[in-house]
Amino acid sequence: MSEKPVTACLIIIGNEILSGRTVDANLSYLAKALGAIGIRLAEARVIPDDEGEIVDAVNACRVKHDYVFTTGGIGPTHDDITAAAIAKAFDLPFGRNAEAEALLLAFYPPEKVNEARMSMADMPDGAELIGNPVSTAPGFRIENVHVLAGVPKIMQVILDTILPNLKGGAVVLSRSITVFMPEGEIAMHLKTLQDEHPELDIGSYPFFGTAGPGSTIVCRGTDQNRVDQAANTLLALAPEIGVKMIDGAART
Repeated sequence: MSEKPVTACLIIIGNEILSGRTVDANLSYLAKALGAIGIRLAEARVIPDDEGEIVDAVNACRVKHDYVFTTGGIGPTHDDITAAAIAKAFDLPFGRNAEAEALLLAFYPPEKVNEARMSMADMPDGAELIGNPVSTAPGFRIENVHVLAGVPKIMQVILDTILPNLKGGAVVLSRSITVFMPEGEIAMHLKTLQDEHPELDIGSYPFFGTAGPGSTIVCRGTDQNRVDQAANTLLALAPEIGVKMIDGAART
């Protein structure tokens, strides 16, 4: 029996993402970082700065996945409501975290301390702090939910600090083949290949280059031999279907 995948969900919180004003840069970084330790990002949601939406998303995802990560909404402004919403999702008291408060007081000179900045120390009761080497204001964890900053530079550094503490499963490996043929003309071959290798995820990603249409076929799985077998089967089709194929380097 194959090992059950370890999965994660990313909940991206912010009206600015949904309006198109800000382009999310966190999903790709998190997916790659988690994938490298055997945690598959199986779901991502983008939701507004709305308490009910945050509560519903967190409660739905934390029972569905091994890990949940949220980004955004833990700053010092009035619309930063993520921490309070997480407290509500877990039905926990919400208030000033003494450890987080001490960190902020040590970071800001007295003349820069104000209630808005100190509000970043307000968290659900019992939250475990996640260090922030960039701007000090910490993220936090409640059970399997990790609450991170939305600013990419800060989010990435915070995530890097907790990766060693996360337990993954088998790392997903992949190999890509570039096919210089329209996707529709190779679709049936790919279906046959997928039927022969149900343990793999075989995806087709079309492109239009200077030489015309083509597709990048990616074979993914946790067994390198089976990934290679599927890729080699595809390459062997080239003479039969009269198409040029280029073997991509094996990669994770």
